[in-house]
Amino acid sequence: MHCYFLRHGIAVDATRWHGTDDDRPLTEDGCKRMEREAGAIAQLLPGVEVIVTSPLLRARQTAQFVARRLGLSDVVEDARVAHGFNARSCKEILTQHSGTESVLFVGHEPTMSAAIGTLIGRGNVEMKKAALAAVDLPEATSGAGTLIFLIPPKVLVQWGKSLQR
Repeated sequence: MHCYFLRHGIAVDATRWHGTDDDRPLTEDGCKRMEREAGAIAQLLPGVEVIVTSPLLRARQTAQFVARRLGLSDVVEDARVAHGFNARSCKEILTQHSGTESVLFVGHEPTMSAAIGTLIGRGNVEMKKAALAAVDLPEATSGAGTLIFLIPPKVLVQWGKSLQR
């Protein structure tokens, strides 16, 4: 099973946001960058069948950019991808989507890096905002995955810019 992880794009600074953290959106620049990144992601991951996102606004917005580029009509919101995301909840969600070959999770730090690290056997992973990682698992419940790649956001944005020329 191909399991992809995308950290949400650049969001409004939490110290300057006056609403709830769950409603904190992407910045204007974050939206522009995610639009570019989504093109690169669609080219890199054309076979993604399901996008599972945290219900927090910045993650949902990020997921929507990618879904549009992949031609997916909707995304699945799952609270387990929000504040308490870990390897166990990842496996539970993957089991629910066991009929698929590839799932993209859109979520947050530090839980996303920790989940990836556990899935690959206690690896140390750092997901920058809008970074993309891939882990291959022999099966949905497997605890022994292989890190295939970790692409920083700068690379994805540049790739996306080159697609727009």
